[in-house]
Amino acid sequence: MHVDRMNRRQFLIFSVAAVVTGCKGIGEKDTSATIAHGERVVNAGSVSNYTADGLYDAFRDQGFFIVRNGEKLCALSSFCTHRRCKLAAEADRSFYCPCHGSTFDPNGKVKEGPARRDLPALPVVTDEKGQLLVTVPNT
Repeated sequence: MHVDRMNRRQFLIFSVAAVVTGCKGIGEKDTSATIAHGERVVNAGSVSNYTADGLYDAFRDQGFFIVRNGEKLCALSSFCTHRRCKLAAEADRSFYCPCHGSTFDPNGKVKEGPARRDLPALPVVTDEKGQLLVTVPNT
């Protein structure tokens, strides 16, 4: 979808998603829409699906994990910052890269390399219907 062909709702979602960065305090499968060059918005389902603290990996193949820690609900990239291999979620809520062995803590901070950069937090918003919308860069 081109930016000049957005309806009002899509424009509002894009505008809010563009402003929001990192984790935000406070499913159904993917319903995504391209919102700008190199980005798409993925509907990660109802926020009520993420009430318990923990790591949710249902959207790993779409580029992100949902993480709930108390009142903090965020989305972290599911790709290693070393060579963009797809990460595995571990039982202790950490992340492991099967390609080269990098590990990340539950907040996405590098614990062991070769990765040097932390996992990016992706912009999240909750729409008027209580749906969690995650802005994901296209790969």
